[in-house]
Parts: sequence; C-alpha cells; structure tokens
Amino acid sequence: MIPPPFAYERAQDVEHALALLSAEPEAKLLAGGQSLLPLMRLRLARPATLVDIGRIRELAYVREEGEEVAIGALTRHHDLATSELLQAACPIVAATAADVGDPQVRHMGTIGGSCAHADPASDLPTVLLALDATFVARGPGGERMIPASGFFRGLFETDLAPDEVLTQIRVPRTGSRGWSYLKFHRRAQDWALVGVAALAPDREGPAVALTNLADRPIRAAGVEETLAAGADPATAAARAAEGTSPPSDNVATAEYRRELVKVIARRALEEALAR
Repeated sequence: MIPPPFAYERAQDVEHALALLSAEPEAKLLAGGQSLLPLMRLRLARPATLVDIGRIRELAYVREEGEEVAIGALTRHHDLATSELLQAACPIVAATAADVGDPQVRHMGTIGGSCAHADPASDLPTVLLALDATFVARGPGGERMIPASGFFRGLFETDLAPDEVLTQIRVPRTGSRGWSYLKFHRRAQDWALVGVAALAPDREGPAVALTNLADRPIRAAGVEETLAAGADPATAAARAAEGTSPPSDNVATAEYRRELVKVIARRALEEALAR
C-alpha cells in the first residue's frame, strides 16, 4: 500500500532534529525506517512530517566509557554484530543483533530505532531490559537518563517525550558472565513468537527477560527468583509464563506462547549457565 501524504525534513544534527520536532507536534523521527515505514504503508502510522535523522554521524558508534559500553542510537544492527568491543565486553548484544531480521534489515535498521519503536516482538529491547541498560535522551530541557525498567511503557510506547531524541544506549560489561538469547520463529526474518534473554547469576543475581509475552518486554521475576534460590533451569523455567499476557494472532495463540516460553526459557538458562 501507499502511505498517506507527509512532509519530509532531513536533520543535520541533533539540535536541528529537536528544532524540527518542536515546530511540528505530529512529526515522527525516521532512523533506518525498517519499523516505521511498513506501518505507514499499512496506514497504521500517519505522521504529518518525517524528520530523517539517519545521516547524523555523531550518533553512530560503539565505544568504551568506564565500566560500560556506550552505543550511539543510530548504530546499525550489522555494526553491533561485528563490533569487536561488544563481542568481548557484552557479547549478548552483538549476538542478538546478528540474528535480527535479514541482511537488508541489519544493514539499515538501528538499535535506537528498534527501541524507540517499542515493538514487543523485537529482540534487542528484551536484551537491554535484561542487562539493565540505560537510555540517554536529549530534549529542549537538556539530557536525561532513563533506566530500561522505565523506558518501555506499552505497545509501541516509550518514556520518550514527543520532542525528545534517543541519542545513546549504555550497557554494562558482562565479562565472563554466561548469557543467552533464544527465540522461536517460523522463518529467519520473522518476528519472534517468543524470545528469552538470560544472564547467569552474578553478585546481583540472574536476569531473565521475555519477548512477545506482553505489550512490552518484561522481566520473568518468577524465573529469576527460583533460579536465585538454587533451582535447576527446568524448575525455574516452569514459572516463565507467570504474569505474562501474550497476544493471540494468526500465527500462534496466547496459550501456545505460554507453553512455548517455558521450553525456550529452559534452553536459554541451560545455555547461559553452561557458558
């Protein structure tokens, strides 16, 4: 389908993007376009203006900052997957990015766009929630830090204000901590029916987050609690469906997803603990 009419502006830098957003309340940011443009073609999104930030080079990087790795919001999935720094310091992010969509999506899609779009079936938001990542947003009032636990608010909804730009995501170094992100999908380029991000216990305990089991990525508190108490992966994974509200669609029912997530959670926990 053809999207409805819209105006188009290309931002030269972050400040220019903020000015354009302030001038047009119905504007939407365009990064890689792999999430927004399909919605526009289906007429599920109807922005009056697209503000293209995809060429702002200052927002595309992966670099060390103390005990964290700072990732520019416009870093492409392919660049995450091939980053030697991420592969060494926080490999779950690199490995997950390498399995997003297909090569075209990975070369165009950005981590910031994926997170700001807030599709509950998306992979990287779940991983970032498990990592307790920090999101950096810039708006007219300056910069603010948003913890992952408060960033995703609902279906396609985040804590970002309409006049803010997501500029950076900060993830901790996981070092030798075991990890896994597993998902179940029919074809490589399909959205995950369910997905599980798992981090082995460390001084702060295990971390487990779920994809497509609610209207946003969520932590599997029951699984974390049981694993921290010393249970085996199978026993802990049996609680994976607690507190979830998965969708039913033409691909799978909610009941199917609730049963499937227990299987994927067990496998993810086993892989994380074995690393």
